[in-house]
Amino acid sequence: MSELRSEIADSSICNVSRFLKATAEVRGSDPALMVPRGRLGNGSIDYLSLTFDELSSEQDAWIHLFRRRDIAQGSRVLLMVKPGLPLIAITFALFKMGAVPVVIDPGMGLRNFLSCVRRSKPDHLVGISLAVWISRIFRGSFSSLSSRIKVGGALARQAGSSSSSPAASAKTRKEDLAAILFTSGSTGPPKGVCYEHGMFEGQVEAIRTTYEIEPGEIDLPMLPVFALFNPALGMTTVVPEINPSKPATVDPAKIVQAIQQCSITNSFGSPTLWKKIGRYCESSGISLPSLKRVLMAGAPVPPDLMACFKKVIPNGQTHSPYGATEVLPVSTVSDEEVLGSTAEKSQEGKGTCVGLPIVGSRIKILPITDEPLDTDDLHRELPSGEIGEIVVTGPTVTKEYDQLPEATRGAKIIDGNTVWHRMGDLGYRDSGGRIWFCGRKVERVITRNGIYYTDCCEGVFNQHPKVFRAALIGRDTGEDTEPVMVIEPFPEHFPKGEKAKLAFCDELQQLALSSDVTKSISKFHFEKALPVDVRHNAKIHRLALARKLAVQFSK
Repeated sequence: MSELRSEIADSSICNVSRFLKATAEVRGSDPALMVPRGRLGNGSIDYLSLTFDELSSEQDAWIHLFRRRDIAQGSRVLLMVKPGLPLIAITFALFKMGAVPVVIDPGMGLRNFLSCVRRSKPDHLVGISLAVWISRIFRGSFSSLSSRIKVGGALARQAGSSSSSPAASAKTRKEDLAAILFTSGSTGPPKGVCYEHGMFEGQVEAIRTTYEIEPGEIDLPMLPVFALFNPALGMTTVVPEINPSKPATVDPAKIVQAIQQCSITNSFGSPTLWKKIGRYCESSGISLPSLKRVLMAGAPVPPDLMACFKKVIPNGQTHSPYGATEVLPVSTVSDEEVLGSTAEKSQEGKGTCVGLPIVGSRIKILPITDEPLDTDDLHRELPSGEIGEIVVTGPTVTKEYDQLPEATRGAKIIDGNTVWHRMGDLGYRDSGGRIWFCGRKVERVITRNGIYYTDCCEGVFNQHPKVFRAALIGRDTGEDTEPVMVIEPFPEHFPKGEKAKLAFCDELQQLALSSDVTKSISKFHFEKALPVDVRHNAKIHRLALARKLAVQFSK
């Protein structure tokens, strides 16, 4: 305890792993992690449970094992481990010893994945058997490795570390590199985001303060990276029964069972996942009274989804945090505000309200440009109501991309010691200071008659009861670009036959005429499944969709 007090007293030492030790000092016998391993005879979920004391010891056991394999402070460690016990314990072990975990989303495809490995040049690989096998098959991409450490489902002590003694902490500072987390690559090549230790501590504090999270809460994180904050927040992590590489295949009944059995108070997931869970609860007449808050992020949240969860979680509230891999959170909005004042405007084509900036964040709306920006551009802020590019600064804003100086130059604005991040998103500030999201900059559709913003246009059609989600793309006609609305209906409403298709199009045309932003859209196309990101199963790959349909339209 004296070591921890001295670390906290020394304000220059910065490392989120210290919060795990602090939590273990206070709540050592409480469960830190619950991992499903099957079903009991009565049908309830059988969990492997680890206390905060045991998780802290497990972290130290991994450190002893890693140090024997020459992982040291500053080592880059490619982490390819499934969600659950090893992932959390190993990540906190790497943080504590000052090593740098490199996390790449395997769902981005093999070619992109291997490119990211080559660029990040990891010193070591810590991963499951498949990861080790891949590293040997594609040796050229993994040529920087000096060691490969295979991880199974066993505890570290069973994996080769018999030591249970406390491991010394690295004296990391807030500006030291803590991790490299890759973007999903939904609108461009994936990039490694360089996180410093101070940024992680800033995120923990921002999440704790913004959502009033208290120690002792129980979390069901449906995005694995969010589980990494829980030991620092004093929350129990319940690992969901979900395939992280195919989140859309989730069985909502299993998620609901976990929430009910474990009295979950907090859960994070994409709107797509919550839509499946909400529909299941509505059809089954289920409410989830233990939930205090549901966080929906990764894509704009439809107002009707928030309305659904007003009934599903009678004692809780739905929130939609806005941010990106490069900075999270930026702002947040609650169901109370959306349903009370902004939902109608979204359906009219005004975009999605993402709320007020969180404490510590500053947001500006600047004129739209695809060129790099400098300090002088920060003084060209647009007036309220005018759509421009969203830029943000604050304690959680990252400073650079790994090994990509040109990408860093294009995405950052350096103002003395302050770094502003260009979100790559378009939006505006309303008269009350709230930020509205209008779509990704690279996905806007530019025509002779004006610019169409994806989220504004899609919001008009997403309110149709048969529409699961809509995507705006541009079609090159040779003389101009034509806006096309691609519709993914709910499976049971996909039009069967030309007559049903024409009837559906007539309904969509009536909706289009109801808004100034969509009244000139007259081209509709139906797809059974839109291409989306693996991480959230919510971000639509509009550019890829446009390329695919360009071939189809030309026939």
